[in-house]
Order: sequence, then structure tokens, then C-alpha cells
Amino acid sequence: MVKVSLRNITKRFGKVVAADHITLDIQDGEFFTFLGPSGCGKTTTLRLIAGLEIPDEGRVYFDDVDVTDWPSYKRGVGMVFQNYALWPHMTVFDNVAYGLKIRKVPQSEIKSRVKEVLELVRLEGLEDRYPHQLSGGQQQRVALARALVVEPKLLLLDEPLSNLDAKLRIEMREELKELQKRLGITTIYVTHDQEEAMVLSDRIAIMNNGRVEQVGTPQEVYRRPSNLFVATFIGRTSVLEGVVTAIGDFVEVKIGDIKVKGLAINEVSVGDKVYVVLRPHDFSVRKEEEEVNMLEGVVEWMAFTGGLLEARIGISGGKILVTLDDEVPASMGKKLRVFVPWRNVIILKA
Repeated sequence: MVKVSLRNITKRFGKVVAADHITLDIQDGEFFTFLGPSGCGKTTTLRLIAGLEIPDEGRVYFDDVDVTDWPSYKRGVGMVFQNYALWPHMTVFDNVAYGLKIRKVPQSEIKSRVKEVLELVRLEGLEDRYPHQLSGGQQQRVALARALVVEPKLLLLDEPLSNLDAKLRIEMREELKELQKRLGITTIYVTHDQEEAMVLSDRIAIMNNGRVEQVGTPQEVYRRPSNLFVATFIGRTSVLEGVVTAIGDFVEVKIGDIKVKGLAINEVSVGDKVYVVLRPHDFSVRKEEEEVNMLEGVVEWMAFTGGLLEARIGISGGKILVTLDDEVPASMGKKLRVFVPWRNVIILKA
């Protein structure tokens, strides 16, 4: 296991800055995820940690040892790629054993270690099959087994579930999290899937345009986003614009003809223009608490999503998306009144 430290890491490809002065620490045994849209630099950052790219500036440390100039094979990392990169002409056994063979591990030890890791990823009995004879989930497990069999100090995963169908992806992420916790191996994961990052991670780094916008636990980045990009990238949101009218235990904001109370993430003053961020599932049609905002408007769009009802409501100053129980008596073109606790309302300075 290993602690990974990045210090002022920068990587450019021509005029594109793929990693922009990144500084952060990833703790020993942590499941850490780089999350962001396509092209934000998350895979480049992972490759810099792996030694597959060399930074233009900055240093990479493993347990306070500078490994910036070390080749990948000396860093003790195991990596699983998005396309699995399995050898099509090799059996499952030979694919998994490949890293041990090039390390000249004795044949008897190779057999025992491959057998052990295949049992770990639930592929026992499939040693003699070829990749084309496996399902997508099984191929993903082979790639994971190949990375684990060399007993790496650090496991790197570059969108390993993105090629799987939705149901299998959910099953595999549960298995992956359980396996990581059982092994206690430091794991760095790359994904653009917000839900996947929230489910798997101890902490998440949100990236945009090569920069790390925020690092925190899933709860921290979701409930206390540092800026509008993070707030709107993590989970579904409605964003309204308003002006601060009062500050106390909460911040009061005027939006059109209504006032909304919430919690300010950064410092604001009366008269400031702000964004009010609302999460769809925080709404209800009953006033279940005393400290709530009441919003009312006309239902402009509805969709049944299986046990839940999604609706877009036009209110004074904008539109809000709400997720409600499917038994709520709502209909297109009719007014609907909803409530949202003020402590769940995020206010960000514009």
C-alpha cells in the first residue's frame, strides 16, 4: 500500500493544458476518484501517476519518495484500462500470468498466484477460455485479476466499467468496492459517471479544464460544492439567479417575486447576485418541517420513472425540477405547491 502525493503537477499537449498545477494527497488504502467531463484531464493525471506520462512541471511522490522520473514498471502499480487490453490469442490463465512471467516468477508460484487471484475475482474454472468466449463482465474481471496478481502497491482504474451495460455496471461497482476494501489497496479511479464516483469513493477530486475544482468526500462535494461547476456536475440540479436580501442563520434571496432561504457556501453580502442551487429529490409536497421554503408554479413537464414522478415546474424567476412520489396528484398545466428544507438549498456567489 502507498500514499500518493502530487505537487504542482502540470502536463501540456501543445497549447492544451491537460493537468494544470495539481497538488493533492491520496492516502494509504484510500479509494480516490478523479471525476469530470470528457477532456478534463483526469486520464492524463492517472497516466502521470502510473509513469505512462512525464510531467512538464511538478513532482510525483509515493510515500515521500520522488518517483517522477521512474519508469512505470518500477513504480509497483497495477492498471486496468477502459478497453481491458486483453491478449486475444491467450487464455484467461495466460493473460493473468503474463506480468508474472515477464518478472521471471517461478512456474509453481505463477500457478498458485493465478489460481488465488482468479478465485478472488470469481473466475475459477475459466482458466482455459479465451477473451472472445467471455462476457463483458468476465473480461473486466480478467483485466482486474491481471493487475492484482503482480501484488501492486497501487491500483489504477481508467473507466473500467464504461463498456458494460447498466445493470452489469451496477453489479460490478459493488463487487469492486467490496474487493478494494477487503484488500486494503490504495486505489485511484477515473470516471465521468457521477453516481459511480459517489458510490465507490472515499474521496473525489472534481476536475475541469485540467484543474482540480474541489476535493472532498461524496457528501462534502454534493452538499457543499465549492463553485457552480461542482454543484451542477454532481447530481441533477435546478439553478436560479437572485439577489441577497438578508443574512442571519440563513441567507435570504429574492428570485423574481419570491424569497428563498438557504445556506451560503462562500461569503456573501446583502445586494450580491447569487446562484440558488436546488436538488430535485429534496422537494416534497407536504410541509414536513418548520424551516422550509414553499414554491408554487405550473407543471410544464412530467415523466414517470418507476416509483417516482419527475416534474418541471415554472415558478416566478425560473424553473425547478422536482422528484416526487408517483402518487402525487400532479398534472400538466396545473399548479403544484412543493416544499424544500432551507438547509438543503445551496447558495453560491455569482
